[in-house]
Amino acid sequence: MFKRISNKYLRYLAIFIYFVIIFVCAIELNFLWLFGYEPDMHDIKNPTISVASEVYTADGKLIGKYYHENRSPIEYKDLSPALINALVATEDVRFYKHGGVDFYSFSTGMLATAKGDKRGGSTITQQLAKNLFATRKRKSQGVMRHIPVIKTLVYKIKEWLTAYKIEHVYNKQQILTMYFNTVPFGNNSFGIKTAAVKYFNKQPAQLNPAEAATLIGMLKATSTYNPITNPERSLQRRNTVLGQMQKYGYLKPEEYAANSKLPLNLDLSYVDDESTGDSYLRQAVEKWLKKWCKDNDYDLYEDGLKIYTTIDSRMQQYAEDAVAEKMKMLQKRFYNIWGNKNPWRDSKGVEIKDFLLKAEQRLPVYAVLTKKYKGDTVQINKYFNTQKKMRVFTWHGERDTTMSSVDSIKYYTKLLNTGMMTMEPSTGKIKVWVGGIDYKYFKYDHVNQAKRQAGSTFKPFAYLTALDNGYSPCDKFTDKPVSINYTYEGKQETWAPNNADFKFSGMEMSLRWAMGKSVNSITAQLTEKVGWDKVVDYAHRVGIESPLKAIPSVSLGSNDVSVYEMVRAYSTFLNKGQKVDPILVSKIVDRDGKTVAEFTLKQEQVISPETAWLMLYMFRGGMEEPGGTSQALWEYDGLWRSPLWKTENQIGGKTGTSSDYVDGWYMGITKDLVTGVWVGDDDRSVHFNSSESGEGSHTALPIFGSFMQRVYADKSLGYGFGLFPKPWVKISKDYNCPSPRMPKDSGEVDSSWVPVDTSAVLPPAVSTEGEKNETKPPR
Repeated sequence: MFKRISNKYLRYLAIFIYFVIIFVCAIELNFLWLFGYEPDMHDIKNPTISVASEVYTADGKLIGKYYHENRSPIEYKDLSPALINALVATEDVRFYKHGGVDFYSFSTGMLATAKGDKRGGSTITQQLAKNLFATRKRKSQGVMRHIPVIKTLVYKIKEWLTAYKIEHVYNKQQILTMYFNTVPFGNNSFGIKTAAVKYFNKQPAQLNPAEAATLIGMLKATSTYNPITNPERSLQRRNTVLGQMQKYGYLKPEEYAANSKLPLNLDLSYVDDESTGDSYLRQAVEKWLKKWCKDNDYDLYEDGLKIYTTIDSRMQQYAEDAVAEKMKMLQKRFYNIWGNKNPWRDSKGVEIKDFLLKAEQRLPVYAVLTKKYKGDTVQINKYFNTQKKMRVFTWHGERDTTMSSVDSIKYYTKLLNTGMMTMEPSTGKIKVWVGGIDYKYFKYDHVNQAKRQAGSTFKPFAYLTALDNGYSPCDKFTDKPVSINYTYEGKQETWAPNNADFKFSGMEMSLRWAMGKSVNSITAQLTEKVGWDKVVDYAHRVGIESPLKAIPSVSLGSNDVSVYEMVRAYSTFLNKGQKVDPILVSKIVDRDGKTVAEFTLKQEQVISPETAWLMLYMFRGGMEEPGGTSQALWEYDGLWRSPLWKTENQIGGKTGTSSDYVDGWYMGITKDLVTGVWVGDDDRSVHFNSSESGEGSHTALPIFGSFMQRVYADKSLGYGFGLFPKPWVKISKDYNCPSPRMPKDSGEVDSSWVPVDTSAVLPPAVSTEGEKNETKPPR
């Protein structure tokens, strides 16, 4: 046939058109499954509605769902003409003239891009095809997605074909309505109805040209032109859209002039109930799966997945109950201590005078107000001091009240928060995740987002370094003043730490006793012997991922770490020296019931089994050595002279308190579980003012004790009391080192003893933590 065409150029053109037709037909038919899914006419007439993904506990209880609750549809009559005009003028000026694909705009766009002025050529209908049928997602592309140029050509042709089908089934008004109902506007806003309410507290039909242009301007890049976070760029983009509306006759010159002079006039007063059904755990799962979803091309909010976590619903409830019980008491204690005084203080205890002003300035609305009132502080202050109706969190339930914004800042700043995580080291499964006291009012997750000074919970890494480099639990140091000279960032520094009581006993102590009693001076001496850089190395080796300053005070917890990291690191000791990657999700099933992912234990031997077992023996010192900082657990039923101890139970752990009692920690270890608890205020300037109220033994430890009471009482969990494991290998180092006034261990790792007179060891109410005032990096 082609030979009959005598003109070679026409012949080449005919051949090209022939192969284009064949190529397009192959894409439409998904020939040999090379090109992936292409929506047919049935799909076009019945668009697949996104299906919520569901999250379950390990025992099958629904935790929450992921879905775009803001996609509530609107009809064409609900759209402001300004919205439609702004969209057409900016995104597709020939919208009413083409049949889905505008080859004229496509060609001019290609020429402009070639000249350096990158310009899109997609029509509104093509964009709808992309949004509604995910034509660019990996699952829709087939094998050809691996060929760079072909990949782009395939998804472009798919969009053209889909756009033509859409135009064949729907009229222009219906297409515009579907577009506005599906397009994202940033800040978790999907669809024009949600966006109009979120940014302007108006319905779409009420938007004026300037407001419409602001929202349409965001479509080019929702983050770059976000009116909340980038008001200047948003304003410029809005005026560009208004300019397009004037250019194509949708605005008169005087209307353009009037609208382009207006400020953004955002109204952020509307608060939707986005947190309904939400939780720290649900958010943690989403974050944990973020990379997996990206790598495997899944959307949690649309693909109808069933996600099974490792969380035990009963243990989770026990943890939340323990947190509610103890945090309510701690908050009452905090209020009683400060009374009518403001608790925001510097390191010398002096009130920070500009604290509230700086808190106001950190709020997103402050930048909006500054722009709106052109920096007029009188007007800004009036806004913050105006009384408003609001609902607030209290430990007696939510309460409707009236207060100003500045009073709200004062109120919430004084509320203490917490983070708690429990893991089963042998499997890597996370059993408990409590990100804070109430997700609805405090979105920040204190398990893996917050990083705080670890205080003395970091000391075990210094003792780990020592045990793995020739020392034994029985090696002795003297509690005496210490002065360490070192160089940091090119400067000569001297560090001379104090003990908690600012006294040095002069006593000779074993390393186990020193760690159990949390003696700063001996920890500092040990750190100097083994090297603070080595302490950093070992901390990273067992599971700490945060950057750590290699300075002498590192062992006293001067660096910021998360609860998640600390639980992971402590789990290495109970897991025979193998570091584990914590598992939060065990299995994912798609909407058809097919298992698409299973997550199993990944572990790496990072310290020897002998050193790991010796560290467990060291941790027992917190309960068994004189002055051990875990001994406040004696106050809890079932944790000392109770049936739990008579039936041979052992608990290891470490308290921690950062400078000025800002952060309280407890890391608890049983034969099966590792639990980390942090307590403090989100603002580090707000804290307790004494060891009797603010030490980790008085803030975080009680939560652990209350939680373990509940866990031990529930026999169905399978986490009964018992002894730490016997040595996994032969122990070559001396560890059977009795301390003064303590009975000598029998030498058998599974032996258990009960002091005849526990009062001769340490009264239950006494705590001798050795952390306070010592976690600040030396100056």
